[in-house]
Amino acid sequence: MLRLHRLRHHAVGRHVLAPCSALTRNACAHGTFTARQLSTSSARLAQVKFAHWIDKETGKLDTAKLETKWKTRWAEAKPPVRKPLTAAEIDRLFYVLVMFPYPSGVLHMGHVRVYTISDVLTRFHRMRGKHVVSPMGWDAFGLPAENAAIERSIAPAQWTRQNIATMKDQLSRILTDFDWDRELATCDPAYYKWTQHIFLQLFKNDMVYRKDAVVNWDPIDQTVLANEQVDKDGRSWRSGAVVEQRKLKQWFARITRYAQDLLDDLDALNWPDHVKSMQANWIGRSEGAEFEFALDPPIPDAQSKAISVFTSRADTLFGVSYLAIAPDHWLVSADHLPAEHANHVLKRAQEMLSGSSGGGDRSQRTKDGVFTGLYVAHPLDSARRVPVYVADYVLSDYGTGAVMGVPAHDVRDHEFCQINSVPVHISVVEPETPEFAEESKSELPVFTGQGVLRQIPENGIYGGMRSADARTTIVAAAAAIGSGKSVVNYRLRDWLLSRQRFWGAPVPIIHCASCGAVPVPESDLPVELPKNIELSGRGGSPLARATEWLNCKCPSCSGPATRDTDTLDTFVDSSWYFLRYTDAHNTQRPFDAMAASSMMP
Repeated sequence: MLRLHRLRHHAVGRHVLAPCSALTRNACAHGTFTARQLSTSSARLAQVKFAHWIDKETGKLDTAKLETKWKTRWAEAKPPVRKPLTAAEIDRLFYVLVMFPYPSGVLHMGHVRVYTISDVLTRFHRMRGKHVVSPMGWDAFGLPAENAAIERSIAPAQWTRQNIATMKDQLSRILTDFDWDRELATCDPAYYKWTQHIFLQLFKNDMVYRKDAVVNWDPIDQTVLANEQVDKDGRSWRSGAVVEQRKLKQWFARITRYAQDLLDDLDALNWPDHVKSMQANWIGRSEGAEFEFALDPPIPDAQSKAISVFTSRADTLFGVSYLAIAPDHWLVSADHLPAEHANHVLKRAQEMLSGSSGGGDRSQRTKDGVFTGLYVAHPLDSARRVPVYVADYVLSDYGTGAVMGVPAHDVRDHEFCQINSVPVHISVVEPETPEFAEESKSELPVFTGQGVLRQIPENGIYGGMRSADARTTIVAAAAAIGSGKSVVNYRLRDWLLSRQRFWGAPVPIIHCASCGAVPVPESDLPVELPKNIELSGRGGSPLARATEWLNCKCPSCSGPATRDTDTLDTFVDSSWYFLRYTDAHNTQRPFDAMAASSMMP
């Protein structure tokens, strides 16, 4: 397979047909393409003065000789690098941004496909008179490099640098046209100094914080995994281990503060509708209500007197048969559970958290539950008691960590009741018309649509109201007595930033017993990784064992302190590299705002 570009050679002012490296390199390197494969006729080759590149005896193209010629000419013809760009260059600038690769060892055909496309765009727009910027760099931190280094008993930096050299040579040999003067690698201290700087700006503006959180824990790689790194069977995407749920102190970015902004700005994007729909569903805005179900009887010294529950279907409030709380909800504690239930409930909850009770995404599970022995009072009918269950499908970091179960109007709730022998409450909403009732029929006795509240004692004064009107009226009634309110909820969660591994940018925070979490002074950045550290892939963060690096003085009080032993997830490094490309050698700041603004769309 040979790709051909029609190029205008600036030196001689004529069109030529210039072969760029074959993308199945082995074949091209040995000259196995015939003249017949390159053109429909020998006359065509002669016309473009190509015939003298064909071996007369074999009739084959000498691709190596031909590529050497054009590699030299393209290097000579490439415009010189100017810093900063002139006004004329900015006016005709075209920024070709391609995802930078992870230096895993060698290029594969996926790399070649992507970089061929970017190369075509670069050459095309340069021929059209644009000042093209086409940078390249390396997404060089990450767990795979650390694991590979452990397997080979070498340092991750050595392994990564070797791979970068190999892949850069390969990119050169397939004649890609990148601006290597803008090259960067996220593992360079000169780069991650600014990653740490950005983290500190977020920290100082309360946009990053640290808290105990349930995380996906890989027991083999001994690290935290993002949800996307856990497969449908609940296993680690890399080690294959069954992922456990653990509570660890983790760093988060408050991206949920911008949930509505992210949603609103989708309208301004010229993206395909199905992609924008996927993004909107990922953000997941839900308008609904939050109700307070008071513990009945109250629990002495509990952190709250009630369980808060979010629902988008306030019209079904009188159909509640049970509340479901997450396995790590604050109520799941020996201090709060009835003595006769505590041991069994705690054991089952731990099984749910460890993943042994089922695989895959816990939010999609439907059947695993256990009765806690606790009850709560209905928000608008205090005489009615509702049982509380621990359920595998409830997540502590989504909403309030508790949901209400309405089996007559939710399929998952109905299945949960069937499996766990929860008494099913009566249906409280019915279709508005017989025609709609016929269309809504299902195999299960569950009506999930909007309709009219049935005129039955359970619905009280709200019977006969349409669902939309009932939602508004019921929430208002609950708000009047302090047991409910209207809220907007989002599926989007704050971004978990930290990892318990070595090969990443250290979190630039110092922990002091007196001062708490203290930012590393800007003058001390970058906080570099320690040298000659032994890596085993076991036992949590290797940085916690690097005592000379770990122990330091508090920048605030000068007392004894320790460095944060987490490193930043590689997505933090790769969230801003395209801006660094615009000002890749700046030693005073991550990038100059004017330089970036002049190059970005």
